[in-house]
Formats: sequence, C-alpha cells, structure tokens
Amino acid sequence: MSRLFDISKIRNTETRMITAENVYGEKGRGGMAKVSDIPQEEVSKIGQPWAGPGENARELGQKWKVRPWTTIKENSTVTIMDMDGPATITHIWMATYVTLYRDLILRFYWDNETYPSVEVPFGDFFCNGWKMNMNIVSIPINTNPTGGMNCYFPMPFKKHAKITVENRSLKALNLFAYAISLEAGPSDESEGYFHAQFRRSNPLEYGKDHVILDNIRGEGHYAGTHMCWQQNTEGWWGEGEMKAFIDGDKEFPTYCGTGTEDYFGGAWGFNGNYSAPFLGYMDLKAKDGRPTNTVGNRHNLYRFHLLDPIRFKEDFKITMQAIGWRSENRYHPLQDDISSVAYWYMTEPFTDFPVLPDRDQLEVI
Repeated sequence: MSRLFDISKIRNTETRMITAENVYGEKGRGGMAKVSDIPQEEVSKIGQPWAGPGENARELGQKWKVRPWTTIKENSTVTIMDMDGPATITHIWMATYVTLYRDLILRFYWDNETYPSVEVPFGDFFCNGWKMNMNIVSIPINTNPTGGMNCYFPMPFKKHAKITVENRSLKALNLFAYAISLEAGPSDESEGYFHAQFRRSNPLEYGKDHVILDNIRGEGHYAGTHMCWQQNTEGWWGEGEMKAFIDGDKEFPTYCGTGTEDYFGGAWGFNGNYSAPFLGYMDLKAKDGRPTNTVGNRHNLYRFHLLDPIRFKEDFKITMQAIGWRSENRYHPLQDDISSVAYWYMTEPFTDFPVLPDRDQLEVI
C-alpha cells in the first residue's frame, strides 16, 4: 500500500515498459517494430517466435502498432521479460484467450535463480481460475471486460528478473499481449521478493485440510489468497477455518479464523456476490438461475492482506478447512475440488516449489 500513499515522492528511478514491440524495455525504442519478413534482432535474442510481418500495419508501417503481441507455439515456453536490475515491476497487463487460462503457466525468476518464485496458471494468477472472464475490482488484482488482466503487486528485484509463459495446449497460441511497467533503480533494502504458488486438491482427501502453502523457510509476510471452490455436496460448504502456522507452530496455529466466508469478508453464508478492494466472493452458477450452495456450484474467492499482512520470521504454513453439514446438525468434512493461489513476500534465496500438476490435473471440466 505504501506506493499509494507516497505517490508525491520524487524518486531517483527511471520508468520503463516492456511489450512485444520493445521486448527489453529500452529507452526510446518503443513502437520500433518494422513490417518485415525478417525478425527484429531483439525478438530473436529473447527467443520469441516471429509470426511474419504485421499485416494490419502493412500500409502505415513503423510506429503504427506493428507487433502488439507475441505468439507461443504449442507445448513450448517463451520469455517475455529478461532484464537486469535493480528495478521494481509496478504493473503487469496481459490478455489472451479465455479458453487457455489453465493451459498457460506464468513463471517469474528473481536474481538468476534456478527455481521460479512465481509458478501459477495464467487465469488463477489473476483470480480468474474457472476458465471464464470475471471482473475483479481489488487493489492488487484488477480484471476488466473482456479479459483485461492487471496486477499491481510491486515486485522489486536486485540483479535480474525473468518472466516466462508456457503454453501447454496442443495448439499454437497466435495472440498473447502484455505490457510490463517498471521503475529502474534501487529499492529499499527492507523490501522482500514477490512469490505466488498454485495448489489443487481434487478431490480433497476426507478429513484433511487443503494446503495453500507449506514448507516456507525464511522471513517475510503473507499477502493474499485466491481460491476456486467447487462443491461436491448439497448445502452450505464454508464452515472451515483458515489456519496460519507461524514460526514453529505444530498442531495448533497462531492465526485461526472463524469460518471460510468470514475469512473472505462475508457472513452467514455469503448470500450474494461482491468484489471489493481487499476481498471478494462470486457464485458463478448463480447467474444461470441456479440456487446457491448446490452440488456442482463453483465459487471464486479472494482476500488480500495489504493492510493486515501475516508476518513470519522463520517458517510458515497456511491451510483451509473444508466443512459442511450432515444429518443431526453435525459437521461434515468435505471432499470438494479446491484450487488456491498464495501470494507472499519473503527474503531470497527460495527453495523449489512442489511439482505443478500436469495439464489433465489442472483442467477445468
């Protein structure tokens, strides 16, 4: 939030923007793509495919939006950012086809590390994990009609930043558009590195909690949660507690909420959709006239800890219970389809993530 409150400060940094027309965000080189059969030198250097001359600008030529997007071949990965620091990413905008929201994997690497600090399916990263466009009006994640994806989480790095996009689909992607804004220059030494991790329990094992994040070692703070939740039983599904195990907690957590809808800012079973600056909830089947809390309903939830970060100094784990109701007014441990994205900041270096599920395990059916 500090960047909202200190907008009046004059900083000793330089603004840059990375796009498919200026892949290295170089000063005074925006919009320089030419209508040519020969790939731009920098496009070849970064390893992006060349789709031929920009047909739309064939009459107007250079300066007229010749290469506003890149392509990604099937079962391949492209690099969209490869830049030395120090710098801070201040805004990310991306757009592509909604059908590929789970087939595209975003990975962010800080300071030449081997393992990514961000590894999340495209849609889930932007709180759109159900392979459909949803408008999100939160502060750090903002998605707009139709599929304009925006991220305002600041992402400082000291030595180097690399962002890749993997296309796991069986077809080439002919349009992936992006614009990455950043401030080149040093950041405060106290700032951590941005991380995001995806997990899915499908179905959740009976009597177990869904693990959102685990095996974190180091100092930092938890910054937010996005969840996709498909209920597999009839009735209310959100009695479970969010639990954060901090700095040596074992069986019992330090941070323990009062219910799923309470953690996401609602109460008494939600009973309505909302999208707010820090938290939101949507029942995606309600728009079709189906009653809420029905078998097969799909719920989209987010909470961002911008004003209330969960801080840890040594280790961290966060889980979500899944509890509904059974006969005689008894709790029922659920076996729902639950996906989550954890957003957090911490010191580097960071260890590797659990193996990301394969394409079939990620698929929304």
